[in-house]
Amino acid sequence: MDNMQDIERRLMELEVKASFADDLLDQLNQIIVRQQQQIDRLMREVAELRQQAPEGAAPFRSLRDELPPHY
Repeated sequence: MDNMQDIERRLMELEVKASFADDLLDQLNQIIVRQQQQIDRLMREVAELRQQAPEGAAPFRSLRDELPPHY
């Protein structure tokens, strides 16, 4: 009888773990979908910005690449 209760307890624990794993998988899938949507939106914005830039303009240079005047 004790063996049967142990098996039932272990089975219940496995079912709970499987349920948590399924929930976590669903959450991670939702995060991936949102991140992909954000990546797609950012890629569209970058493409639009590239189209807005004049063709003959110098490429963008960061002020961090410039040396301060005292060097």
